[in-house]
Amino acid sequence: MSEQLKFIVDQLNKDPFKKNFNLITFDSLEPMQLLQILNDVLAEIDPKQAIDIREEMPEQTIKRMCSLLGMLKYKPPGNLSDVSIFRQGLVSGSKPVVHPILHWLLQRLPELKKRAYLARFLVKLDVPAEFLQDDVINDTNHQYEELVEGFKTYHKECEQLRTSGFSTAEIRRDIGAMEEEKDQLIKRVERLKKRVESVSNHQRMLEQARQLRVEKEREESLTHQKQEQKNQLFQAEQRLQRSQQQLKDLRQAAADASPESLTKRLEEEIKINSYMVSEKLPKELEGMRRTVQYLQKVASEPAMGQADLQELEDRIRGVDSQINQLIEKRMMRNDPMDDKLALHRQQASIIIRRKESKAEELQEAREELAATERELRQRNSQAHASDGEEVIRGDEVKRLVVKLRSKGTVYKKKRQELAELKAEYGVLQRTEEILKQRHETVQQKLQILEAEKGISGYSTTQEELERVSAIKSELDEKKGRTLDDMSEMVKKLNSMIADKKTALAPVIKELRSLRQQCQVLSQEYEEKKVQYESCTAGLESNRSKLEQEVKVLREETAQDENRYHYLNAMSEIIEMQIQRAAEEMKAYVSSDPQEKKKAIRDVYMKNISEQELLGKKLREKQKVVRESHAANMEQMKLWLDLEQLMECKRQCFIRAQSQASIGQVIQEGGEDRLVL
Repeated sequence: MSEQLKFIVDQLNKDPFKKNFNLITFDSLEPMQLLQILNDVLAEIDPKQAIDIREEMPEQTIKRMCSLLGMLKYKPPGNLSDVSIFRQGLVSGSKPVVHPILHWLLQRLPELKKRAYLARFLVKLDVPAEFLQDDVINDTNHQYEELVEGFKTYHKECEQLRTSGFSTAEIRRDIGAMEEEKDQLIKRVERLKKRVESVSNHQRMLEQARQLRVEKEREESLTHQKQEQKNQLFQAEQRLQRSQQQLKDLRQAAADASPESLTKRLEEEIKINSYMVSEKLPKELEGMRRTVQYLQKVASEPAMGQADLQELEDRIRGVDSQINQLIEKRMMRNDPMDDKLALHRQQASIIIRRKESKAEELQEAREELAATERELRQRNSQAHASDGEEVIRGDEVKRLVVKLRSKGTVYKKKRQELAELKAEYGVLQRTEEILKQRHETVQQKLQILEAEKGISGYSTTQEELERVSAIKSELDEKKGRTLDDMSEMVKKLNSMIADKKTALAPVIKELRSLRQQCQVLSQEYEEKKVQYESCTAGLESNRSKLEQEVKVLREETAQDENRYHYLNAMSEIIEMQIQRAAEEMKAYVSSDPQEKKKAIRDVYMKNISEQELLGKKLREKQKVVRESHAANMEQMKLWLDLEQLMECKRQCFIRAQSQASIGQVIQEGGEDRLVL
């Protein structure tokens, strides 16, 4: 409660309220004053509420406040859920009713301002159904609903624009810079036109320059297309490589897969799934149901105090002590050394735990695989989407260049302003130094006058006394506030200490008897602990011996299994080789020509003869190429000489044409001079 009051006072002392309260003055307010403060807070949220409640009937005030609080979706605390009690407390200005309202309003002031603003336009009017039978009223209601929907869309767009980061001032500056750049370009173009008009054949030159620019733009577009096609080709090659790798993996998997291995794999998967469905998942489901039932039971019970929690803790300790006693009695009555099934039980529990851990690992691996597949699908979709991205064109580059130029002009202006500010700063700094020097001379003259009058140090002493008096008044005011708060806090602490002493008196009496019981139980606990440690030491030694024996036997079993599988595989390989040799011998000895063709020796002999014929043909072809090589090289050299001769003629023709055009221009210029 004190934190709530402190927060309310801090918020009321800030802008825009500036009430200048402290905890004591706020707590001592009259009900009418408290209601006026609540009305001021509501007026800050909705300006229509700015009314002096002394000039209004109490019923109208409460009705107005309740309607606004309902529109703001305020919910009273649990002990004030009854509407009549809440309204009655609000009418009387009760602190338990008004303080929570102020705390809730001051916590969400910006959000509530926005909600009150939107409520003016979004709260729909309830029109009775019999009035809607009139066509005019029905049309007006439809127009009203359409305007509400339009306001929603415009408000969303306005909020998006506010949060998008666009600045109208920056856009205006960019537009101004672009207009200046446009004017400069227009002037430059006009100057160039005037300069070009005096040159002869300027239309022809302009046309050639235009064609050159068009060809350059076409060349740029072709280079962009070439780069895009290269990128598409590279991506297609990557997709082909991935597909080939997938095909290779599938072929390897199909080659290694046999009906027996597939059947075995399916049986293992069926066993795992049946274990998950029949044992693991029902256990987890049952555990979750028990947890939900326990939580529902806890939620349905009333709120527990410190005494109830202490009673439950004592009961838990008693049940734990009973369980420990029963375990000790069982261990003393049944000697674990005589129990022949203890080892098997232990092994079974270990196997069950391992099985459960492996099932959990399998579940985690499946979840991770599903997440990885989802991520892979997302990456593939992103990659397909990025394949269709457009390359930046020449127009966009030009726009960027124009924007950069406008930024450059703005930068130059800002740099000039900065230089002016630096110069002004230097002037002001020099003025400050001059004023300091004058102040020092005035102080020296004042000290000389004070020494002449016999009151040296009077001005400094007066300033120090004024400063000390101001600090003393502030400290006295703070001390008065803190003393009042401390006296109130001391009274509360004394009352709380007295209440705690009276509440703890019977508990202390019970604690003395419980301490004696604790001493007796601790002695008994030490004796039982010694017995337990001796018993566990014997069991640990036996367990370690058995574990060593089991480890040795498992290693021997594994070696025998490996040897068995190795010999079985070698015997199968030898049988296959013997069978293959018998089939080859049978085919070789057989009189049937079809059977002889199937023999490996005949197949290899046929391949050797074919390769020899192919080598003979290639050698003959090589001989023909060697014989015609010299003539072909001579012919190629003649064609190269002809190509060089034609290129030289073309260069001479171009040079002669350019010299002729230059001479014509010079001749025309000389004629113009003669005319002048």
